[in-house]
Amino acid sequence: MPVEGHDLELRGSHAIIRLMEDLLPRLRKYVARHSLFVPGAKVVLGVSGGPDSLCLLHLLHRLAPELELHLFAAHLNHHLRGADADGDAAFVVRIARDLGVPCTVGHADVSRLAATQHLSMEEAARHARYHFLSEVAASTGASAIAVGHNADDQAETVLMHFLRGSGVDGLRGMLPRATLGDYRLIKDPDLSIQLVRPLLDISRANIAAYCAAHDLHPRFDVSNEDRTIFRNRLRHELLPFMEAYNPAIRRVLATTARVMAGDQETLRAETTRAWARAVRVADPGQVQFDLDGWRSLPVGLQRATLREAIQYLRQSLRDVGWEHVERAVILGRAGRSGQCVTLVAGLVAELGYEVLRVSEEGTPSHTALPHVSGSIRLQAPGVTLLADGWSVMVRDADAGETPEDAGGPDPWHARLDADAVGPDLLLRPRLPGDRFRPQGMGGHRSKLNEFMINAKVPRGARNEWPILVGQNGIAWVCGLRVDEGAIVRRDTRRVWRVTFIRQAGG
Repeated sequence: MPVEGHDLELRGSHAIIRLMEDLLPRLRKYVARHSLFVPGAKVVLGVSGGPDSLCLLHLLHRLAPELELHLFAAHLNHHLRGADADGDAAFVVRIARDLGVPCTVGHADVSRLAATQHLSMEEAARHARYHFLSEVAASTGASAIAVGHNADDQAETVLMHFLRGSGVDGLRGMLPRATLGDYRLIKDPDLSIQLVRPLLDISRANIAAYCAAHDLHPRFDVSNEDRTIFRNRLRHELLPFMEAYNPAIRRVLATTARVMAGDQETLRAETTRAWARAVRVADPGQVQFDLDGWRSLPVGLQRATLREAIQYLRQSLRDVGWEHVERAVILGRAGRSGQCVTLVAGLVAELGYEVLRVSEEGTPSHTALPHVSGSIRLQAPGVTLLADGWSVMVRDADAGETPEDAGGPDPWHARLDADAVGPDLLLRPRLPGDRFRPQGMGGHRSKLNEFMINAKVPRGARNEWPILVGQNGIAWVCGLRVDEGAIVRRDTRRVWRVTFIRQAGG
């Protein structure tokens, strides 16, 4: 029976042997399971010179003959670490030459890119790196770009997204294979190029052991120890702390990523179907949802379709915050026609009579709301046609009629004191200096422009917003507020009932 100390020594030896196992069989299975390469494919490998990319280069060089892969190494000098960066480039060139793999070295002024594009240094480096790798792929005719992200990177990514507040898209982490364009890191990417991560199921410890076993000597990047960088703090401080509560936390996070990736596929399919049902218009300037159709969706799909609309209009935007999507959801579910909320990257969501619209701020909508570009005399009583399928109906109503009798609290319906307003009703856009006394403000006179701003009327809609004018001036800022002098009171004898109507398909 072995003594306790010897038993511990044996267990430690077994752990080392297990770490030093040949990773090629695991890589072969992972490549087949996720269909990372097709036989005969040209593949660009991003090689920094660190342990992950060096291990990837060595393993794929061994796997290349059986899959008939044609490998191309690519190294980008970020010019952030002076002589060390130059040494990294020379090291990668030498390793690639020894393996007989063609190698391309690129250069990028990442500091300048970060300053001009208002990016963090890490984000600027990512943009530069993927732009460079896509250029090498295009020049070599490669169908795939392989990078060295590992299982520990995956755990850090999922935890980072969780801490920042993320939904399914963030918690699924990195994918084994995805189209390069899905990452929105470069402008006009070749959508046929795949970004693959063959080491995503292999731990950092396994990779280090593999490099030691094959006499590989990776370069050391001191920036990986910089704890002012958020990811590095997770790696060196938070994850080790969490392991005190659950030693398997890294595996748990990786499993979470796999579960969320499967759930995201289901959500993606449902979102596609919901998009087809609910979207009226989708062009480079706007996305319009049929309001009734959108409101009939479960709230999860309401969020998903709005997120899709934002990314449809801002394809380079990588992260869409929860608060922006939720702001639009609240507007769409419970807002008033004509209201507007700010989203992200210059986009706004506007609620129309029949549509929920996502567009660039200041873009006028000629279909979501009634609009007037000049003065229009209304038939009173009668029906007057407007543009885009809209019309205005004016009829005599019973002074005792309640809003519910008239069909509910529709913002595009108003009851006005006919004697106070008079028989000559004019619909016109706003004019400089317009003022009125909004109902409920105690007779206080307000500038129309300021009122519209406070009512969150979209900037692009204000100049053609319909204003109903009677014999005493503005009687109704349509869809928003009746003037104090035009409201129906107890002693009102005659009532104009004014209703905006939009024909189906208008």
